[in-house]
Amino acid sequence: MNVASPIRRRGRPPKAAAGFSETRESLVRAGVKALTEKGFSATGIDEILKSVGVPKGSFYHYFDSKEAFGTELIRRYGQYFARKLERFFTDNTLSPLERLEAFVIDAERGMERFAFTRGCLIGNLGQEMGALPESFREQLNNVFSDWQRHTADCLRNAQAAGEVGAHHDADRLAAFFWIGWEGAVLRAKLERGGAALRTFAEGFFALIRR
Repeated sequence: MNVASPIRRRGRPPKAAAGFSETRESLVRAGVKALTEKGFSATGIDEILKSVGVPKGSFYHYFDSKEAFGTELIRRYGQYFARKLERFFTDNTLSPLERLEAFVIDAERGMERFAFTRGCLIGNLGQEMGALPESFREQLNNVFSDWQRHTADCLRNAQAAGEVGAHHDADRLAAFFWIGWEGAVLRAKLERGGAALRTFAEGFFALIRR
């Protein structure tokens, strides 16, 4: 006796599935906010659940563990920031080096909108890696490598445009930028101001500009 397969219906997912997805997204957004402010170790699951109105004890309905939650937050933040870099670095209304400068200015404005209380989720987790699940290490390194790749491409374009000396190694410059930039973000958060961001950016561009 053949059993007919259930008919797949087009359109919106069932209400229960839609609700699950929406709640999960809310938890991710709340998690990103918390981790950019306080980091992973200092963030309690209960406070995240409370911030989005999810009943206490319901977390494991949406994520298998806090480690799985952290893995998803790293993935999402890494992708979000990569898209942001791509948007800036492909802006043909600016020269390649101006694109990197525009990113720096926008990043400072982004921190300023939150009174410099939020930093970089990836940088924050890197700072506390000794207390985090070991599975995060490779994931964080891969995110930084991806951001550096985007930045190196931008710097190579700047070299082709004659804005940066050809003797520079673009990959090493990109790594240098992100090492220094993450330190400047940490200092800006500490000082509640953008002076450290501007100091680093001015030094970096003075170093590489022809």
